[in-house]
Amino acid sequence: MNEFDLKTYLSRRKQIVEAALKEILPAASGLQKKVIEAVRYSLFAGGKRLRPIMCIAAAEVVGGDIERVMPAACALEMIHTYSLIHDDLPAMDNDDFRRGVATNHKVFGEAIAILAGDALLTEAFEYFAQSAAKGVRPDKVLEVIGIAVKAAGYRGMIGGQVIDLECENQKVSLATVEYMHIHKTGALISASLEIGAIVGGGDQAQTQALRTYGHHVGLAFQITDDLLDVEGDPALMGKEPGSDAAKNKMTYPALLGIAQSRDAAKHHVESSLEALAGFDAKAEPLRAIARYLLVRRG
Repeated sequence: MNEFDLKTYLSRRKQIVEAALKEILPAASGLQKKVIEAVRYSLFAGGKRLRPIMCIAAAEVVGGDIERVMPAACALEMIHTYSLIHDDLPAMDNDDFRRGVATNHKVFGEAIAILAGDALLTEAFEYFAQSAAKGVRPDKVLEVIGIAVKAAGYRGMIGGQVIDLECENQKVSLATVEYMHIHKTGALISASLEIGAIVGGGDQAQTQALRTYGHHVGLAFQITDDLLDVEGDPALMGKEPGSDAAKNKMTYPALLGIAQSRDAAKHHVESSLEALAGFDAKAEPLRAIARYLLVRRG
């Protein structure tokens, strides 16, 4: 049996997702030209497209197809990009670079950056709704929208970001940092798997297994992200490491050190793989993504 080629898989799937995003987004024209330019600037500034790729992979694991899940996958990437634009703002993380290029507000100004993020979040829900036109039952579309709202809102990503801001310059427990990671990063990743399973037609047990996988992969992803801020490769990251320490953010390495943080990431990767035990070879892309988190450098 040949080893799964994750690099080629991710590259091809990224191309498919980006082609779909370019197709659904309008060209920058008219009186709204500036904000559309800002939206397109951040949406096509790079990134691995892991959330839509995992959403599609989850749909395929349970017997679904790319065309049916693509609107939801694109919507998830739009929500993720909106969060990055807002996170980079001076009132939040105050970052000058993202993915190797100037952040949105550095190019378009703070007001347009805020509106570009708002536009991406708003438009995302139109594309969730478009799943119905691809044959997804209306009740399933509503279920997917509900999952996305919870993952993106104060019960998920936004709530986690609030905790992140409030923990700066504070001594907090490991439990608090883990809670923050589960919500700030893990919620949307877990939702991507759950949404893919639902749109793909998965049953309750399959959906729960993929949700569990997403929970652990989300935590492993954020822990390795914390580690990269300490020892990552700037050329691969698109920004200089050390920003977490400079802002006195509470991270896994700050609390546990490098070795124990790596052990924590390994634990969550192993747990994510256990969640996939009931699936066949169709789940190999998801298994490979989980394993990749332990060796990523950017």
